[in-house]
Amino acid sequence: MSVSRPSAQSASTRTDVASQVFTIPNLISFVRLLGVPLFLYLFLVHRADIAALLVLAVGGTSDWVDGFVARRIRQVSRLGELLDPLADRLYILATLLAFTAREVMPWQFTVALLSREVLLAGCLVVLRRFGYGPPQVHYVGKTATFVLLAAFPILLLSAVLGFTTAATVAAAVGWGLAWWGLVLYWIAGLLYVRQAAALVRAAGAETERA
Repeated sequence: MSVSRPSAQSASTRTDVASQVFTIPNLISFVRLLGVPLFLYLFLVHRADIAALLVLAVGGTSDWVDGFVARRIRQVSRLGELLDPLADRLYILATLLAFTAREVMPWQFTVALLSREVLLAGCLVVLRRFGYGPPQVHYVGKTATFVLLAAFPILLLSAVLGFTTAATVAAAVGWGLAWWGLVLYWIAGLLYVRQAAALVRAAGAETERA
């Protein structure tokens, strides 16, 4: 059985799509990015907690939509591969800082999450010195991000509900997800560090052979 080779035209089409900016998945990512300052304004300035909750719930937990659409309609682009994780990180960062400012979340939890981001930032600096880009996204990291972005709206809901039984239940669910997400976030971070270390060792070995 012979395996058909992709034609030059189809390869050119994939390259064109990969370099496009205004694709449907990218537009979804742009809309998600606009939700970050909107959430901060509603939550910190206007103190419209219910509206902020809706923005956070839609913008944060829809992180899978742009990637799904990109694969479904075959519009995977390099910009989209950058925008998707950027939007996720901005939602996490903005929510952490906003929640800490209004005492929805203790500062210790925020420090624990941000410390992982500092660790990865250091890894990226080292990788760039050796000519490498960011390490491949791991499924553990994707799961951790999804769990955290699901936990944040539930925690905000518990604060909105006040001193009620429903608030207690929401807080229990939200913090359960948050702590689970924190553990997975650090596991993913350590996996990224291991990937970075392997690349650096490979680069060192290549330099020695040269």
